[in-house]
Amino acid sequence: MKITRFCPAKVNLFLEVTGKLPNGYHELATLFAKINIGDTLTVEAEPAEKTEISLTLTGPVGSLLRADESNLVWRAAQAFLTHYHLNAKIKMTLDKHTPTGAGLGGGSSDAAGVLLALCEIFKKDKNELLGIAAKLGADVPLFMYEDTFLKGEGIGEKLTPVPAAGRLPFLVLAYPNTVVPTKGVFARLKLPQKEEVLTNISKLDKLITYIRCASPLTLWKDCLFNRLEECVVPFTNSVRNVLLDLRKTNTDAVLMSGSGSTVFALVETEKDAKNLVSKIQNKERIVFFTTFHRSLKDENNGSQNTSDGRGSLKSVCKCNF
Repeated sequence: MKITRFCPAKVNLFLEVTGKLPNGYHELATLFAKINIGDTLTVEAEPAEKTEISLTLTGPVGSLLRADESNLVWRAAQAFLTHYHLNAKIKMTLDKHTPTGAGLGGGSSDAAGVLLALCEIFKKDKNELLGIAAKLGADVPLFMYEDTFLKGEGIGEKLTPVPAAGRLPFLVLAYPNTVVPTKGVFARLKLPQKEEVLTNISKLDKLITYIRCASPLTLWKDCLFNRLEECVVPFTNSVRNVLLDLRKTNTDAVLMSGSGSTVFALVETEKDAKNLVSKIQNKERIVFFTTFHRSLKDENNGSQNTSDGRGSLKSVCKCNF
């Protein structure tokens, strides 16, 4: 049986670090949002006497990755078989567009895509695999859910869907062709005081309410926050430059995603998004606009933007990202 899935990337609309665990992991309060930029995964699988796994990588980012046991996609397939004590022949092709080390969760989304495809092929319940997903990576469980927006707690694996009503803003993303290692970002982090954390968590609560109630972007933007910006922006010129360029364009809804390096802006209309792309595009970065990746649940609550970001990418920025 063959399954093809779109594996969406994500941005973080909010990210606060609330503590550090004895094992070295940091506890977070975050709001994830899936977007219509991502990778395409095809999985073929059938029972076999002996397990055989193969992975073919294509796309502009595929050549930068290894197609072996070290790849998270491969590891996800093996984890699925181990969990269910199965042997199978699995053939995977990943058309890779989401860059690595960009704060967009591309590898995590691909791994979740494998687990979901294999669940469909072998008739398993995806909810049984949330623990396996978390062991593969903190962001992997996020992509096991179909919801667009999810609140994340713990190390990011404790997830609560946030229903979205009404029309959503567009996004303009700028990837500065820079990989930011997550380990180095957290090494520079100074944990905030409890009072500051509580103040910021109140912003997260407000942001969730605004999304649920289809409030205008003018209310959203005062609640956007990313603690990790202070660990990246002063130390990475390319990220700092794109952040400043976006903020010069009369929009306050600008934020770095995750631990970087991608920076994004939220804008009201497709026209404004295209104008912003043209203003900040240069040879040092890849800039494009897209939309939120809305689930069927959300689409039943409100209309989607008129443009599909997956179709916008090549036509707007003339790149194969």
